[in-house]
Amino acid sequence: MKYLGSQLNYFFNTRRNKTDVKKLMRFVGILLVMYVTFSILFHYVAAYEGKDHSWVTGFYWTIVTMSTLGFGDIVFHTDLGKLFSMVVLFSGVIFLLVMLPFTFIQFFYAPWMESVNQARAPKKVDEGVKDHIIISELNPITEQLIHKLSIHNIDYVLLEQDLNKALDLADREYRVINRDATEEASYEYLNIDRASMVVASGPDTVNTNITFTAKEKNKSVKVIAMADHEDSVDILELSGADKVIMIADILGRAMARRTLGGDARVHVIGHIDELVIGEALAQGTPLVGKRLMDSRLRELTGVSVVGVWERGEFFTASPDTLIGERTVLVIAGSVSQLRTYDELFSIYHASDEPVIIIGGGRVGRAAARALSERKVDYRVVDKNPALFDDDDRHITGDAADRDVLLRAGIKQAHSVLITTHDDNMNIYLAIYCRRLNPDIQIICRSTFDKNTRTMQRAGADFVMSYASMGSNAIFNILEGQDVIVLAEGINIFNHKVTGSLEGKTILQCGIREKSNCTIVAINCPTGGMIIGPDPTHRLTRDQELI
Repeated sequence: MKYLGSQLNYFFNTRRNKTDVKKLMRFVGILLVMYVTFSILFHYVAAYEGKDHSWVTGFYWTIVTMSTLGFGDIVFHTDLGKLFSMVVLFSGVIFLLVMLPFTFIQFFYAPWMESVNQARAPKKVDEGVKDHIIISELNPITEQLIHKLSIHNIDYVLLEQDLNKALDLADREYRVINRDATEEASYEYLNIDRASMVVASGPDTVNTNITFTAKEKNKSVKVIAMADHEDSVDILELSGADKVIMIADILGRAMARRTLGGDARVHVIGHIDELVIGEALAQGTPLVGKRLMDSRLRELTGVSVVGVWERGEFFTASPDTLIGERTVLVIAGSVSQLRTYDELFSIYHASDEPVIIIGGGRVGRAAARALSERKVDYRVVDKNPALFDDDDRHITGDAADRDVLLRAGIKQAHSVLITTHDDNMNIYLAIYCRRLNPDIQIICRSTFDKNTRTMQRAGADFVMSYASMGSNAIFNILEGQDVIVLAEGINIFNHKVTGSLEGKTILQCGIREKSNCTIVAINCPTGGMIIGPDPTHRLTRDQELI
């Protein structure tokens, strides 16, 4: 009863619900007047036929007739009586059986259920919540970010304006609040004064509103805004965003860095302090057919091979790892060490053929800009001619058309970047490109993480996730550290030596056995960086693992 009372109180406190109930009561009043009127007329018609009935009988006959039950115990025999019976019957069908249920549902039941759901949907965060992340919208990027936050036990609040979506997200165990992220009043229920970050993850114009509103409520809160268009970056910064992230640009440039360029040079994919991470194709070099222990790479160049790629799969390097024709070495070392590697092997497997970029959207254009900065030739394939200037580097047509790909040079190209936002199309194109050129390097974009393995099985050498790239960028800002994404699910990050590791050797720590992570370097404040440390190296508190 207490619950029912609270629900009724919530229901009748809404102005719209009060108006709806008044409309329903007005209709019920009209129905009652009609019922009483027919019951009175019943006696006049009965008297016309020479019959006398009680008032209860009149009300009884009217309700039986209007509800179409028609017991048949009281009937009229004259034409007037039959005509009156038809009027009552049709009125009952229309007003009692048709209009009343729909009116009841529209003006009472539906608003009542909405009020129940409104009361059930979370409207504010708990008073004790602090240092939490406020996320304005759920999308593939923020969904992946929420997964990371949950793993690290970091509180978050997801805003959802639509009631049904909010209830659905709550049922799926998201920490959701049914509020509009663009309304200033919403932030009074979000503990904005104690939040550590606001992530504006909607369209550019909405993100501008969210950023400005959040900063108005708490000027010290860090606001991270996503931007789809380059022109929006300045506006978002002016509205108060501490960091503006263009995920498409980040992903496009990351895919361009993956392009091995048709030679055996080391292509840098990231760095942490003095440690540089790069990749080099072994094809055509004297390394093919040798085990790592026989290659003498560390003795000759000083670099450390931390892993290898074989047709889209990453394997941790060991002394017995065999280097094949399609092996891509993941190399860690200093700048000078990587230059030494290039001096020995860059002369092999040289190719001047252009890189093919399939898809001229934001990611594809960002990849083209990055390749142009590296002085790498490219060809962009897209169906929309309005996206590009009219020059030889842009091929207008459908990439699923064999003639279009042949015109772009798929048979001769050493690399192809598949950048469309449709994962199903990307899987199709990966299979198609591998069929047309079995030796080509395929770098594929995935929007959803669930499709990563499928793309790898389809023939992609590298798959770069839009969701993971964006969530990693935001999480890096939150944690204040850099994380290099080698590929989907494979990251390089730094970690301070804690008390549980202090004084132990790398072998005694058992990091690989316990976490499946590999130490590629150790940053020593007093002695520089140790790349590829010996397993007998003893860790100290002032050191940082990479």
